[in-house]
Amino acid sequence: MNFDWLFQLFTKVSIAQTLIIYGLVIAIGIWLGRLKLAGISLGVTWVLFAGLIFSYFGVAVDRGLEDFLKEFGLILFVYTIGLQVGPGFFASLKKNALGNNILAAGIVGTGVALTLLLWLLSGNPISVMAGVMSGAVTNTPGLAAAQAAVRDLNITGTDRSLITLAYAVTYPLGVFGIIGSLLLLKRIFKINIPHEQEMHRRLGRLRANRPISVHLQLGNKQLIGQPIHKLFDLLKEPIVVSRMFHEEQIITPTPDTILSENDILLIVASKEQIDLLTLLIGPVAAIDLRKIPDSQLQSAYMVVTRTEITHKRLGDYPEFHQHDFTMTRLERAGIELVPHGDLFLQLGDNVKAVGTKDGLARLTAALGNSVKKLEIPDLAPIFLGIVLGVVLGSIPFHFPNIPVAIKIGMAGGPLIIALLLSRFGNVFYLNNYTTHSANLMLRELGISLFLASVGLSSGKNLSIAFSDGRGWIWIGMGVVITVVPLVLIGVIARKYFRKTFFEICGLLAGASTDPPALAFATKMAGNDIPSVTYATVYPLTMILRIVAAQILILLFA
Repeated sequence: MNFDWLFQLFTKVSIAQTLIIYGLVIAIGIWLGRLKLAGISLGVTWVLFAGLIFSYFGVAVDRGLEDFLKEFGLILFVYTIGLQVGPGFFASLKKNALGNNILAAGIVGTGVALTLLLWLLSGNPISVMAGVMSGAVTNTPGLAAAQAAVRDLNITGTDRSLITLAYAVTYPLGVFGIIGSLLLLKRIFKINIPHEQEMHRRLGRLRANRPISVHLQLGNKQLIGQPIHKLFDLLKEPIVVSRMFHEEQIITPTPDTILSENDILLIVASKEQIDLLTLLIGPVAAIDLRKIPDSQLQSAYMVVTRTEITHKRLGDYPEFHQHDFTMTRLERAGIELVPHGDLFLQLGDNVKAVGTKDGLARLTAALGNSVKKLEIPDLAPIFLGIVLGVVLGSIPFHFPNIPVAIKIGMAGGPLIIALLLSRFGNVFYLNNYTTHSANLMLRELGISLFLASVGLSSGKNLSIAFSDGRGWIWIGMGVVITVVPLVLIGVIARKYFRKTFFEICGLLAGASTDPPALAFATKMAGNDIPSVTYATVYPLTMILRIVAAQILILLFA
């Protein structure tokens, strides 16, 4: 039997052969990514290394299809990241997260400054240094932005291909360098993990970003006889009165409920407001309204699944102005919020409510609470968002003394649009909600296609990286770019911003956009504090990493 067709299918460049090679590269890379060294895995980055090896041994694919899969994979990756972190990103821009984002921006800025210094000292092309920097901070979209800038400047030859090699040789030590920096800071600060955990417990900071509940007894005579909304008018931040002991019964009050002497209010508010509330209302009451057995009120959780209620402010819907239920908490993208009239609901929001059985049934019907509806993604708004992202990424911005126009590119444009649509899309009837599993599937597919493309296009030059010792120099510079900013800002965060070690761990992992470091920090901390800080700084850092890699080349190439 003649098997020449099978041999040609694997070796002769064609669309079918390209798809086969991509399938092999991604499958082998994913399998290798499950291997762990000292408990740490490089994960999907092994797809890049598998592509480099295939290319090094002469495997070639269709160039046009390779370029398409690389760009499309990158767009899928950054767009789904934007959809996931968008709601948390806008919440993180509040005042209480400003310090964390300033510190994260300091890490990015210090890394860029070190990259420029090493560029001046080493004589390497700035394009290669951009690859070293992106690998050292384990930021793949930054690599893509650097490649896009090189393409816009029409830089050709080995300098263009060496960007990927510089990224590939510095990435592994970048992962271990970030974790090593956490361990170094632990030694510098002489951290005792159990003591740190106990300190967090005492300070009540394990859930510092979440609303808390408190029972207050009305003692302020100026509020007696006034409707509850008078209390709301005295506060800058929203609160919820979920239950109220009023006239010998427990009720869910409305803003027009008249306050009486010795009323007991169960209030949900941010921790920062509790001291002010005790001054305005009265002392903490020695009673828990939630534990009174003869109360007719119940609590329940429900999910927002009706798109009809996501287009306007919460206060603009009459069905939410009922007397027999109160929405007390809202969880979105891992962040808990206090519901208020100016809030826009989003699909997938988890709402906690208190009320009568009939009241909760009406609220459930209004919100939808049909999780199965969310399992079917609406692809049209997602692809429309990708179109808008490509358009935004292609807009040329002209600046003095820069030879070519700056573009946000395929890494920046879709990310920014996804961030905006995840927050404001429902207002324009664009439902961009995807379940976590669907989002993760698209994201992993996108990054796998991108890394496979980058590896297959660059492996043929792999021997060049180490033939004259340059690869080892890149690794050394990558270690400096990884460790120095993290340790420096970590010390500043501890000494001057009074951040705890667990918060610093999440900050450094987020500023490096490095999930393995987050997993390590979370396991070491034994709580979710690193994850909260990570989510706070990740979106802004991702944008800064992308822009920094691109500007480095546009300004200094």
